[in-house]
Amino acid sequence: MDEAAGLLLQEEGGGGDHEPLLLPLPQQDAGLYTGDGSVDVKGRPALKRTTGNWKACFFILGNECCERLAYYGIAKNLVTYLKVKLHLGNSEAARHVTTWQGTCYLTPLVGAILADSHWGKYWTIAVFSSVYFIGLAILTLSASVPTLQPPSCLRTVCPEASLLQYGIFFVGLYMIALGTGGIKPCVSSFGADQFDDTDPAERAKKGSFFNWFYFCINIGSFISGTIIVWIQDNTGWGIGFAIPTIFMALAISFFFTASNKYRFQKPGGSPLIRVCQVVIAAFRKWHIEVPHDTSHLYEVDGQTSAIEGSRKLEHTNELEFLDRAAVISSADLKSESFTDPWKLCTVTQVEELKILIRMFPIWATTIIFSAVYAQNSSMFIEQGMVLDKRIGSFNIPPASLSTFDVISVIIWVPLYDRILVPIARKFTGREKGFSELQRMGIGLVLSILAMVSAALVELKRLEIARSEGLIHEKAAVPMSILWQIPQYFLVGAAEVFTCIGQTEFFYDQAPDAMRSLCSAFALVTVSLGSYISSIILTLVAYITTQGGDPGWIPDNLNEGHLDRFFWLIAGISFVNLIVYMGCAVRYRYKKAS
Repeated sequence: MDEAAGLLLQEEGGGGDHEPLLLPLPQQDAGLYTGDGSVDVKGRPALKRTTGNWKACFFILGNECCERLAYYGIAKNLVTYLKVKLHLGNSEAARHVTTWQGTCYLTPLVGAILADSHWGKYWTIAVFSSVYFIGLAILTLSASVPTLQPPSCLRTVCPEASLLQYGIFFVGLYMIALGTGGIKPCVSSFGADQFDDTDPAERAKKGSFFNWFYFCINIGSFISGTIIVWIQDNTGWGIGFAIPTIFMALAISFFFTASNKYRFQKPGGSPLIRVCQVVIAAFRKWHIEVPHDTSHLYEVDGQTSAIEGSRKLEHTNELEFLDRAAVISSADLKSESFTDPWKLCTVTQVEELKILIRMFPIWATTIIFSAVYAQNSSMFIEQGMVLDKRIGSFNIPPASLSTFDVISVIIWVPLYDRILVPIARKFTGREKGFSELQRMGIGLVLSILAMVSAALVELKRLEIARSEGLIHEKAAVPMSILWQIPQYFLVGAAEVFTCIGQTEFFYDQAPDAMRSLCSAFALVTVSLGSYISSIILTLVAYITTQGGDPGWIPDNLNEGHLDRFFWLIAGISFVNLIVYMGCAVRYRYKKAS
């Protein structure tokens, strides 16, 4: 008897391609297979013993670590390459980097829609990884071949790059943006798919997966920010870009090696089309009353929903207007055809849209966290530039302090997973220790403390500047840059709580057939947070410089009040925390049957 023993396989009638019809498993064999509808690489029901779990996730974590090393190997020193090798000015180089990074966090929507609609997560990762690798190879080529770079500067004269030189470099760079964006929303959710939601023991392990997934991201970031950046600055850009390319090839190898160990969820068709169908069907029936007995609403018979790869969702009493899409009207009865979802939707399809609407306030209140995190690579560095960077005979680059953020994450992930969760489990009775919403809330509190820490450091710095008579001098004050370490550590701790909690929340609460899309929405908050930070900076600069005042953030920070900017961000974050708590208390978790 083969691995699919216990399943009755029948072929649907008709000519052409035949698909196996999977009938219910006998009770004695049900425990051999996953209960969430996942299949193996050959499309057969997934055996628990030979597929999924940590044996599959090891390769996914290896893939993520190598991919993030490749990404940060380009991202962390990109502004230097643009200035040194392509001879761009400070503002132009910074603008290119910001635009590219923003694109990297918007393209996940492309990969997510393709994964949930047609390709599935596995093939989406495969295709976009190939695009990613080709982009890295082009970038390496542009940094290695002399004719693809402008001539070196002669004293202060720096020849401008040609259109071909710019073109090849930016084609490679934006292929990387498309590649990383395409796979980013799929890798975390594909890893989580390796744990059976219907098995309590495996479901508990899923929380640990998200912790270690983020741990691997930061290991890749740490190696890139130290070793690879040093190689690029001291050995050469050709080898400095070749190493990320090699690691991306290694990431692809890791991923494909375990193909026969993975569990796969089938794509359910376009999530955007299903949402539109519910809205249009509901408006078509705006004059029809929803029956008091919700069992009269339309739903298909059987254990599975009409949406491929999705469990049925239980009806909820919120947003009743949308329930009209599932009301069986007299016109539907006359036609005796319930196959047009633009006129009649199932309860599960309606509940998909309700879930997205319920998740929206939680999503919106995490954008401010990303605005706080954006200070990590902007205003924290500006502050570090006017602190004493000397440690003995060694000068610490202000940007290198962000390494303490990464170190904080590397410390906090095992601390959270191995110590805090078991302790919290005893008090809360939850298998994960904290709920995702509680975890995100703790992270928001820590992000406020990070801003308070930065403000206090700046207050002390300005006090020293006044006492030393440095107010009108554009110079660093005699206060060690190491005083910034607490704010970086707090940001790292906040990441462990909010970012990982957010990733887990948008996976667990997403409809089964929309998990990649919801993961992409979580990533978009990073891009939106950066934009909000830029808007706040622009408004602060405009308002505080009225009447000829130097403003809070002048070129000479000794004349400004950067502390007030940090207090402002802390205040906005506090108001956001209050709103978040209100949304979290009212949030209703999904119920799948």
